[in-house]
Amino acid sequence: MKGLSTSVGVFLLLALFSCSPWTVWSSSYCNGMNLKEVRPHSVSITEFGAVGDGVTLNTKAFQNAIFYLNSFADKGGAKLFVPAGRWLTGSFDLISHLTLWLDNDAVILGSMNSEDWPLVEPLPSYGRGRELPGGRHRSLIYGRNLTDVVITGNNGTVDGQGSIWWDKFRNKTLDYTRPHLVELMNSTGVLISNLTFLNSPFWTIHPVYCSHVRIHNVTIIAPHGSPNTDGINPDSSDNVCIEDCYISTGDDLISIKSGWDGYGIAFGRPSRNINIRGLIGKTTSAGIAIGSEMSGGVSEVHAEDIYIFDSHTAIRIKTSPGRGGYVRNVYVSNVILANVDIAIRFTGLYGEHPDDNYDPDALPVIERITIKDVIGEKVKRAGLIQGIKGDTFVNICLSNITLNVTSKLPWNCSYVEGYSALVSPEACEPLNERISPEHCSDCCYLPNQITSLGNQHWGAWV
Repeated sequence: MKGLSTSVGVFLLLALFSCSPWTVWSSSYCNGMNLKEVRPHSVSITEFGAVGDGVTLNTKAFQNAIFYLNSFADKGGAKLFVPAGRWLTGSFDLISHLTLWLDNDAVILGSMNSEDWPLVEPLPSYGRGRELPGGRHRSLIYGRNLTDVVITGNNGTVDGQGSIWWDKFRNKTLDYTRPHLVELMNSTGVLISNLTFLNSPFWTIHPVYCSHVRIHNVTIIAPHGSPNTDGINPDSSDNVCIEDCYISTGDDLISIKSGWDGYGIAFGRPSRNINIRGLIGKTTSAGIAIGSEMSGGVSEVHAEDIYIFDSHTAIRIKTSPGRGGYVRNVYVSNVILANVDIAIRFTGLYGEHPDDNYDPDALPVIERITIKDVIGEKVKRAGLIQGIKGDTFVNICLSNITLNVTSKLPWNCSYVEGYSALVSPEACEPLNERISPEHCSDCCYLPNQITSLGNQHWGAWV
């Protein structure tokens, strides 16, 4: 790591000046999105009979406490305090104007009895459970149609104890799709911060059909062999800020989604204005992914200050014929990689469909993707960028990328078009046209000048 840090200062990095004001908007928007953490009313979960011994099931205590606190929703809201202890529970619902606060050494444990995770309807943008037809198990911490919800604390922990679900998946004994650890639906004004999330049965944090979401200073950990334990999956949501997180899981660290094939097309709610900053992590899959469920569209994604290590892929876009939708206006910058198999990967033939009714002529539009200011050591392949025959991915722009690559064939590209500048190893032929000023409208937020930057900015967060 010392050699890698030292090398940062000797690279020419592109300045953050851009053709669009959106880069400035994204940072200022996230900084200004502060939700209410202090409430005028507060109760402890122990006041409702909860026992923090790790054995007693406290589902009723959580449900009763939150039912009681609902009476304060129009009086400034309320806080449910979870003190130190191991609080076993099944799924419970949140309410609007609530702060769920986990004290230091407080651990909410997910029950290992599947009956404590009741069933809910499939998401309309998916048409069925993601793993099996029919419904799906409800998340441990769940809420829908909410406003002003805060899940935070003094570095408390939520542990899904997901091993029983992983075993069911591996043994093909699931009856319904596995539950997430946290899922909020159709909600506005959400803050999740200062907590650790462990061992989710499925995706860890899943805001779906949400707006104005901030996820800040969280740690998410699951074993690298745990199936589909994605970290944070914004899904058909807008104005989402994910900042200063450490994630180490068995699947994508962050995966931006927006519905599955015809169901997502018909539902028609895109994910947009997604800002990711200060992500550190490792995975057997991708660091930052878009898709493969992106049928409602994904746009205006800005990711910066990313450090991915000991991972399979750093940046990935996944899609397929039948998805429809679009991925456009994606800007990724200031990325450090160490011991990564593939730095950049686009997959146009990902497959996986909810049923046989998908339209194979519903082709996705992938355009205006800019990746710049990337350095990497011990990278096997620079890029595996594969579009779809008859549906070329266009305006893929690579700039100021320097990778120490071990493969003799660093790039493999097909059915893509774009531009590059200051890329080593030299980009593949379809992306080898040099970026020039007139490409400002083709490349997402293409910077208009080059400057030398030292390593002070990087040293502050690595």
